[in-house]
Amino acid sequence: MRIVTPGAVLRPWTSDDVPSLVRHADNPRVAAGMRDAFPSPYTVDDARRFVALATSPGRNLLLAIEVDGEAAGGIGVHPLEDVYRRTGEIGYWLAEPYWGRGIVTHAVRALVPVAFASLDLVRLEAGVFSSNTASMRVLERSGFEREAVHRHAITKRGALLDEVVYVRFAPTDGRRGT
Repeated sequence: MRIVTPGAVLRPWTSDDVPSLVRHADNPRVAAGMRDAFPSPYTVDDARRFVALATSPGRNLLLAIEVDGEAAGGIGVHPLEDVYRRTGEIGYWLAEPYWGRGIVTHAVRALVPVAFASLDLVRLEAGVFSSNTASMRVLERSGFEREAVHRHAITKRGALLDEVVYVRFAPTDGRRGT
């Protein structure tokens, strides 16, 4: 799968991405907007583990965001399980030098229809730290609606934050969609 967007290409991860992944992901400002499972500092071993996960068979849709010829971020959809099996969680990150250029907004817009078509989902959701207004803007510009605020749901770097949940529905669900 290869999706060309303004300013970037969304494509599968490869082992050749390890050096650029370490260089771009090893940034405390990037990690500040991510769950604690996103390592900080981000090492070569972390990158190798992630690339192995991203390239292994499974239900997750994990793509590199390639900018200027190298992996400078990531975007993915993780289908949920059990009674939530028709819901997917979308997530993304981008290297700091590329922030503010609309790259992630275009990436999300491009991935949404692919996720709905290939993963049999009726709902995509994203939980955003209340301190991450840039990510909220990305989702709003990509057709997601603010659905809920989970008060004091996140503890990040010693701070208690709200989680703002955004949602987008598949067009076949009868609600606003792609």
